[in-house]
Amino acid sequence: MTKPHVHATHPTLIARLRRANGHLRAVIDMIEAGKPCLEIAQQMQAVEKAVVNAKRALIHDHMDHCLDAEHSAADRDELKAISRYL
Repeated sequence: MTKPHVHATHPTLIARLRRANGHLRAVIDMIEAGKPCLEIAQQMQAVEKAVVNAKRALIHDHMDHCLDAEHSAADRDELKAISRYL
């Protein structure tokens, strides 16, 4: 069994994603209630931005804390792989 991969920033990321999840549920409710498309699009933009910001924070935290200072070949490969998601 492997140990969980946890960072000090994970609770903050979880809080951000929970807020985004709440906003996404609200967008679904807006669509079901027939709210104007402009209002829905504005809220969807806010949800998208929240998720993108959480993703960037996760990736930057990983680069700061999980990659070795020795810059091994494996770390370079991992950096290339994860940076595609920025």
